Amino acid sequence: MSKTDIIVRMHRDGTFRRVMPDGTEIPVPDPGPLAPMTEEEISEAARRDPDAQSITDEEFRRARKVPRIKTLRRALALTQEEFAARYHIPLGTVRDWEQGRSEPDQPARAYLTVIARDPEGVRRALETKPG
Repeated sequence: MSKTDIIVRMHRDGTFRRVMPDGTEIPVPDPGPLAPMTEEEISEAARRDPDAQSITDEEFRRARKVPRIKTLRRALALTQEEFAARYHIPLGTVRDWEQGRSEPDQPARAYLTVIARDPEGVRRALETKPG
C-alpha cells in the first residue's frame, strides 16, 4: 500500500481540485448522489465496517475517562485560566486535574460539586469582601 499524500483544495464555487506535485490543479470528478439504501442495507454496512463497531465492556473499562473538571469548565465556557482565577484554584492544579496527572482530593471534589450546582453563587461568595 502506498503512503502518498493527496492534496485537494475546495474553491469558492464549491468544486474540488487535486493539487499535483508541480502545483497545477486538476478537477476532481463529482461522484454524484449516493445510491439509496434501505434500513437493512445501512445496518449491514455498519456491521461490516470495522471502524463502526460497538465498544465492548472491556474496552469501556479501559477507556480513559474525561476528567469531571474539564466537563464542568467547558459547560461554564471558561478557559483554564479563567476557571482557576474565578474559583481561586491554582492554575497548575486545574491543569493537573484536567490532564489526569492528579485527582482532586475529597475536599476539592466537594468544592467542585458546589461549583457545579451553583457556579454564580460560588463566584459571588468569593468576590464578597469580609467585614
